[in-house]
Amino acid sequence: MSRPAAARIVRLEEHVVNRIAAGEVIQRPVSALKEMVENSLDAGANQIVVTVKDGGNKLLQIQDNGHGIAREDLGLLCERHATSKLRSFEDLEGIGTLGFRGEALASISFVAHMAVTTMQHDAVHGLSASYRDGIMDPGGPNPCAAVPGTTITVEDLFYNVLTRKKALKNGAEEYSRILDLVSRYAVFKAGTGFTVKRQGEARADLHTLPTASRLDNIRAIYGPSVANNLLPLKHKTGDMDPAVASSTFSADSATFTAEGYISNASHQGKRSNFILFINGRAVDCSPLKRAIDALYATILPKAAKPFVFLDLKMPGSHVDVNMHPTKKEVGFLHQEDVVDSLRAAVESQLLASNNERTYTQTALPNAGPLPTLQSNENGSGPPVPDSKRSGSQPLPIPEHKLVRVDSRAQTLDNFLRAPSGAAGAGLQAPSRKRPGMRGQTRPRDVFEVS
Repeated sequence: MSRPAAARIVRLEEHVVNRIAAGEVIQRPVSALKEMVENSLDAGANQIVVTVKDGGNKLLQIQDNGHGIAREDLGLLCERHATSKLRSFEDLEGIGTLGFRGEALASISFVAHMAVTTMQHDAVHGLSASYRDGIMDPGGPNPCAAVPGTTITVEDLFYNVLTRKKALKNGAEEYSRILDLVSRYAVFKAGTGFTVKRQGEARADLHTLPTASRLDNIRAIYGPSVANNLLPLKHKTGDMDPAVASSTFSADSATFTAEGYISNASHQGKRSNFILFINGRAVDCSPLKRAIDALYATILPKAAKPFVFLDLKMPGSHVDVNMHPTKKEVGFLHQEDVVDSLRAAVESQLLASNNERTYTQTALPNAGPLPTLQSNENGSGPPVPDSKRSGSQPLPIPEHKLVRVDSRAQTLDNFLRAPSGAAGAGLQAPSRKRPGMRGQTRPRDVFEVS
């Protein structure tokens, strides 16, 4: 049997390479939105509005009030590896922007229909352009009426990648992913207002104000039951001075600062919320999440889940941001030391607030008032009811809750006595003793055995 001939190595066509790369960067609607939100934040926007249709599959639009895009840059806007945020590879160590590859908008243009409307603050009119496969359509950009900022509209996502389009979840689930992403950025980026709504609806499903604080945004997004049970967390390891150049920090030990909010022992969450930002990037860190969850598992009831928001700042030379195609994960030095230090800081904060834990008492139906709990005489130990304190009278027990322990105290015969004046009517009280039935035989039970 002859062997098949070995396939020759050929250079792929550019449009094939670009479409494969786009599938790595843009995995679902929320991936495209994450890239556009980061671009808006890099542009200095303090107001971002997101409009969604069918979970982003049919329409995904983001509007910001950033500094806008110059006319000369629109031709390179969707070209791969064209960016204004990076000049050399060494710049990655001190990168201060969220984007740096120049692949996001290019990848979107390869798998969707994309249009851009932008206006700089000192311009007299806006500019509009549409893009396909990384190239601006002929004739653009065109003058148009606009407001300062940039609006990016993405329609028919994955129209040319049918397998990916069929694999996406329904619109409701994709929309929930979008809300979760924007909620994380809204909590972290206090000072920037976020709005998320469905197309055609006036009421927004998420709205925060530029003047709100982080705690205000948590209360607006996750509810007062979460915000009222949070503890502030601040932790510092090493000499993390923002004024010092990143290259001067020693790589021999962990250096970072952490601040945020963690739920206390009274929090009864139904789902776990772990929000982590490292140097301004929304990332995942599985070892840190497992350590925090294991810590709360020893404190909270079995079904309760914690709420944790952490904002970590590290020297740029300690963080590798170029690890994941979607920048979902970053690498950083001394990961085990950082995780252990943060876990100890969270545990210390929880133990310090243990005396503030609250309990809820629920009265049973038709029960009397709950006893008032007061602290002990010396102010230490658990609270005790008033009825158990020295010198206090026990609370009276309702009559209907008494239990008969003496058979002579009350019998059923007392409830069967003939009413007064009923003797002449032939009514008689039943006798107290009934004839014994043992030994008697009913006629139908008698038979003979022949």
